[in-house]
Amino acid sequence: MIGMNTELTIQQVAERTGLSAHTLRYYERVGLLDMVGRASSGHRRYTEDDLSWLAFLMRLRATGMPIRQMLEYTRLRRQGSTTSTQRLALLEEHQRAVLTHMQELEQHLTVIEAKIDLYKRLIVDENKSAVLDTVPAETAVS
Repeated sequence: MIGMNTELTIQQVAERTGLSAHTLRYYERVGLLDMVGRASSGHRRYTEDDLSWLAFLMRLRATGMPIRQMLEYTRLRRQGSTTSTQRLALLEEHQRAVLTHMQELEQHLTVIEAKIDLYKRLIVDENKSAVLDTVPAETAVS
């Protein structure tokens, strides 16, 4: 964890988050990130609050939330506590989508597991067949 007054460069944030510098600049440009502070040199300086917000954005993105919905959530967040109900509704909608996707993945995984079991049985049967087809050396005809 960084100190409360510590500021990080874009490269440091990229290393910590796994996001590229390009993605960080994109998130700022489209409005997912508030305007990031700048050093006197003009280089971006990220705070602990920026990192916390990025971590949440990454969770939303990793669970399939479209940028459009992330932008809507961000817009509502900036408006303050009067939008709590709308933010809750947006997150509940996303939660339903994630749960549906998880159920679909479970179904796909079941099919894949069945195919794996089939191949394992096939390989065992092939090995049994190969053993049955071999003749012990002492009975081999010269």
